[in-house]
Amino acid sequence: MHDLTKIVAANLARVRDEIATAARAAGRRPEDIRLIAVSKTHPPEAVAAAIAAGQTDFGENTVQEALTKIPLYASVTWHMIGHLQSNKTKFVPGHFAWVHSIDSLKLAQRLSRQAAEKGVVLDALFEVNVTRDPAKHGLAPEELAPVLDALLKEDHPGLRLRGLMTIGPYPAPEADSRACFARLRELRDECRKRFGLRDFTELSMGMSGDYAAAIKEGSTMVRIGTAIFGERDYSK
Repeated sequence: MHDLTKIVAANLARVRDEIATAARAAGRRPEDIRLIAVSKTHPPEAVAAAIAAGQTDFGENTVQEALTKIPLYASVTWHMIGHLQSNKTKFVPGHFAWVHSIDSLKLAQRLSRQAAEKGVVLDALFEVNVTRDPAKHGLAPEELAPVLDALLKEDHPGLRLRGLMTIGPYPAPEADSRACFARLRELRDECRKRFGLRDFTELSMGMSGDYAAAIKEGSTMVRIGTAIFGERDYSK
């Protein structure tokens, strides 16, 4: 455990330095970028090591795995960043503070209703498949505004609409990554203005391999796993 704590702390320090460097190079403040440590497939001890090093935000891809960790570390902020199946949404409110992967009107309605029933409000991001990669989830760019329009025409008491998420092309030249991230920023700005969404400010984009490019294009949240915790255990 001691070695794990030291390794994770060193990795976190390096990632934070790199985020700060990328932010300053883009004329931005490092504190405006939220680091989400993606702990999927890593044991609870890895989460504990990151918390000991000052990490406060964690991301998980599956509800089932997350529920083995969240009760142990309820004082930190948990983000649901993976694709959500409708039969798992009931476990999100009350466990996660943020959900990054809303990709349909039906999913948004379901989460809002279930959150309201539990007396909580989820900070919600809509996933956009900017590159139209058939292997990825998310709304097509042209589907985003109609979904928001429909949701805003009805009550959504359990959701606070906060912004957008995407997964960039990877591996890819930096120019391609930046083009993807720039398009997500444009979509956020368009929707924020069109619908008068004051709190629609977040851009969840950038992972271990491309977060510097994402920061250059305005990312407010980077989702980093491997660079903090090492290679994942895919047997889990």
